[in-house]
Amino acid sequence: MGPRAEREGAPYSPEELDATGASIAAIQSPDGMIPWFENGHADPWNHVEAAMALTATGRHDASEAAYSWLASVQREDGSWHAHYGDGGTVEEERLDTNVTAYIATGVRHHHLATGDDGFLEQMWPVVEAALEWVLRWQQPGGELAWAVSPSGVLIGAGPPGHDMGAVALLAACSSVCTSLRAGIACARACDLERPAWERALVRLVDAIASRPSAFAPKPEFAMDWYYPVLAGALDPLRSDRRIERGWPTWVVADRGVRCRSDGAWVTTAETAECAIACARIGRTEDASRLLGWTRAHRQPDGSFATGLVHPDGTEFPPGERSTYSGAAVVLAADLLARSPATVDVFG
Repeated sequence: MGPRAEREGAPYSPEELDATGASIAAIQSPDGMIPWFENGHADPWNHVEAAMALTATGRHDASEAAYSWLASVQREDGSWHAHYGDGGTVEEERLDTNVTAYIATGVRHHHLATGDDGFLEQMWPVVEAALEWVLRWQQPGGELAWAVSPSGVLIGAGPPGHDMGAVALLAACSSVCTSLRAGIACARACDLERPAWERALVRLVDAIASRPSAFAPKPEFAMDWYYPVLAGALDPLRSDRRIERGWPTWVVADRGVRCRSDGAWVTTAETAECAIACARIGRTEDASRLLGWTRAHRQPDGSFATGLVHPDGTEFPPGERSTYSGAAVVLAADLLARSPATVDVFG
């Protein structure tokens, strides 16, 4: 088996996690948008991840403001653009299926954490429109096209503006599994059934588990290693074996998880997300060890550096403190603490 932690334990205290939540809230714009970092842009996936961290640290008003902002910039077809700047200006027009789907995960998490049925009722049309748009792009084999242009042209590996056919990404499709489960749960909480979503989820899981050729090869990225496990797209035995096989490639002992297998850049978000994947399949000691290693990235105010280059430990990008990095740490810690809302979404 792969390296195991010497003992289980909570890598962060509640006070430390609260400080991280405060560091995220400090970056949030007055309109509710949560950028990657101060004066940066936002993307809906990381925006939702940060909103979930606000919920997990008890900042419910700030989290709800984040969801209200996202609802305010949703396109009529249910999707979102890839990147937004101040005032909701569009910085990148691409429409991404995984980015659009993640709203369901956040809404489910917030509803479970707060018990606020009014919030769910308000956000349900947003979730429904988003997932209906996402599933328009499911392919006959079950995988989802990665992205399309606003005019509906599939985005592939060729020249911009040319339809290259559907390109599916393994990590992105795995994340959509989590979002579909959350969306189905939201529907049931609203006394609704969405059998088409359930069938789509079954087909998507089957594609991930049985048809690796359906996805664009990106074997050098850590997310393709751990995301099928994090999303529960593989059975427990295959999940454990996948983590075991990839550990020597992506994990730097006492440092964390590389973003890429061919580089020395260890990132906070990948390390914390891998901890979530390990916790999901019962490797709680490994999860605790990984999360503990993110301490090297933690700043005095509770924020987190995006990544460190080893062996010298220099920051890259220099001075960058990203909200999504802190959010990943908060959610991993919340899962290890067995918080019911986070366990429901990721456990």
